[in-house]
Amino acid sequence: MKLSKRLQMIADMIPSGVRVIDVGCDHALLDIYLTLNKTNECIASDINENVLKKTREMIRRHHLEEQIQVVQGDGLENIWVQEEDIVVIAGMGTATILHILEKQHPKSLIIETHNHLTELRKEISRKGYVIEKEEVVFDKNIYYVIIKFQEGISNYNDQELFLGPVLMQKRNSETTSYFEYLLRKKQKLNNIPKAKLMQIDEEIIYLKTVLNK
Repeated sequence: MKLSKRLQMIADMIPSGVRVIDVGCDHALLDIYLTLNKTNECIASDINENVLKKTREMIRRHHLEEQIQVVQGDGLENIWVQEEDIVVIAGMGTATILHILEKQHPKSLIIETHNHLTELRKEISRKGYVIEKEEVVFDKNIYYVIIKFQEGISNYNDQELFLGPVLMQKRNSETTSYFEYLLRKKQKLNNIPKAKLMQIDEEIIYLKTVLNK
């Protein structure tokens, strides 16, 4: 099975053998790959029954009904997260992700949000996590940032929360392209409310600094 670049990057962050809880499982493609290739035990979870019908169908197609558990629920509802589990939450908005993490505190998280990335880093760090890994992947003309959080104490500044404390230390082509894309996007903004203007100017400075411009 071949995964998208985004899902492959998530899979590459997961060590073999650990149990994975895939919240918002999107037909369980990640779970099927991990079960077949990395001997992970997986729980595929989603709130939507129609999604789960397709999930079960995909799992049956690969004859993995005994290996992959399917759970319907709101986030981690109906799942008790064990100490060594890795919880994956990908393809959702930051508000939804933070809602999911209100009731349980997994030790290890892999997260990919489609909005408000700075807020995600800030709020999850406040919950008692450090950022262990960050990767950028360009997939189907979209930049995705995938973050692995581990339980711990952090004290990130505004620049680190915006750029990513791990990403800003990387010097590879994917990360550079991502920062250049962000800079172009910020510089093209117009009709910015006065309350936001200082923040945008600050973010442009952060980007120019990391890009040595």
